[in-house]
Amino acid sequence: MSVASISCRVTGGNGGIGLETARALARHGARVILAGRSRTKLDQAVEAVRAASPGARTDTLVLDLSDLSSVRDAATRIAETETVDLLLNNAGVMNLPERRTTHDGLEMTVGTNHLGHFAFDAQVWPAVRRSSAPRVVTVSAIAARWPTGRLDDLMSEKSYRAMGAYAKSKRANIVYTLELARHTASGPVEALVVHPGSAMTNLQRHGTGALSRVVTPIAARLLMGSAEGAAWPSLYAATSPHVQSGRFIGPAGRDQTSGTPEPAKLPTGADDPAEGRRLWAASERLTGVPFDVEAGAAG
Repeated sequence: MSVASISCRVTGGNGGIGLETARALARHGARVILAGRSRTKLDQAVEAVRAASPGARTDTLVLDLSDLSSVRDAATRIAETETVDLLLNNAGVMNLPERRTTHDGLEMTVGTNHLGHFAFDAQVWPAVRRSSAPRVVTVSAIAARWPTGRLDDLMSEKSYRAMGAYAKSKRANIVYTLELARHTASGPVEALVVHPGSAMTNLQRHGTGALSRVVTPIAARLLMGSAEGAAWPSLYAATSPHVQSGRFIGPAGRDQTSGTPEPAKLPTGADDPAEGRRLWAASERLTGVPFDVEAGAAG
């Protein structure tokens, strides 16, 4: 399928990797809908995309992934009338200093990065199934490999560590995507998950304290690439004819922080079907949203 013929939804499209992904897709002719919480920031992002690509087919969708009523309202409008060829789950929060909860009482990091996307995907699914060759691409992170990413205390009710919650959310992104790939193995949906390497984006805005103020600028200079470069894995997974559903894609460079996208090593046990089934069931229970992968299927 030509990029110029596809319709895309990019969550977190108003900044960082999401904006760079949207900018590249729009530049090649795709119709791109940028989704995010702030109408003002979305409008500014659309202006930036159109400034780089006059005539770009770009629009906005107000979507707060930490509020399931916002998720439902946004998804319902799309599910009823739209066709979505590419659903790109990119938005996220990171390093919240204290345990916070979403509007619905879910731990904020997992509630936004995984559960909000799970509920959005489930409810927008009829629009995805109207496409002849749909793809769902979810953005994870290297943090998914950390031991603190275990999913046994998904809501961090026993203990909370800021980057531990982030690692859980990023492992959940992978486990969810692989389970979605199993659910859709007969086609036509392809589900892929990526990690972008390292880039300085507004995800780092929650870092606090003297150590963060010292380490973050050094890491930015020595280790972290640009948001534009970090968008490569997402763009590769979204458009390459050579990727397969259920693959984990990341940059091939040193320590996988940057470089040409290629298949990446999964976190240990992330491809365990039992863990996939447990997370899927927990996600339906916590969000109150059933995910019927046959919804909207032709015939």
